[in-house]
Amino acid sequence: MIELAIEEGVWTVTINRPEKANSLTATMLGELADIAERAATEGARALILTGTGRVFSAGADLEEAHAGLATNPVWERLSGAIAALPCLTIAALNGTVAGGAMGMVLACDLRISVAGAKVFYPVMRLGFLPQPSDVPRLVRLIGPARASMILMAGQKITAAEAQTWGLIDRVVDEDVVTLAHTLAGDALAAAPAHASAIKRMIWGLAL
Repeated sequence: MIELAIEEGVWTVTINRPEKANSLTATMLGELADIAERAATEGARALILTGTGRVFSAGADLEEAHAGLATNPVWERLSGAIAALPCLTIAALNGTVAGGAMGMVLACDLRISVAGAKVFYPVMRLGFLPQPSDVPRLVRLIGPARASMILMAGQKITAAEAQTWGLIDRVVDEDVVTLAHTLAGDALAAAPAHASAIKRMIWGLAL
């Protein structure tokens, strides 16, 4: 249910469970974290995260969430591995992103989205806490009040509004994976050490 394609240094990771809105099981999260950690040691030049179907990911598989997945450290392992990558990372949102799936999206350098997507993180309603690193990353992007709109008021934010807030960097009608490959062009053309140095200058201690 997690697919990996590697082409000319670009690692494209696809969540492929459309019949369940790409909801994430512990096994799937472990596979995603394994890939992100491999990318760091095997010379990935860019990492693209996307999904199959009309939803990027609905977050945790609800049956597993209530059985303990919501507090599993694998979420932090995954987002931490993505944030630590020295290469360009792009969340190519083919549709709505919800719940714990926000963690990997927030950990990316760039977020691009199709026009019809929504963003929400219903931890207040479901009685879970957000993953610890998700909150500071969200606040850094959009500020505490807008983070409260998502995390405490439970609002579903459209892609267009998320772009005005700074949560999504570009909203497009075209194929988001194709655009992600285009955006990775300069990083692929540069020496890996040069791309990594610029990323460190941008994110500093956030890496």
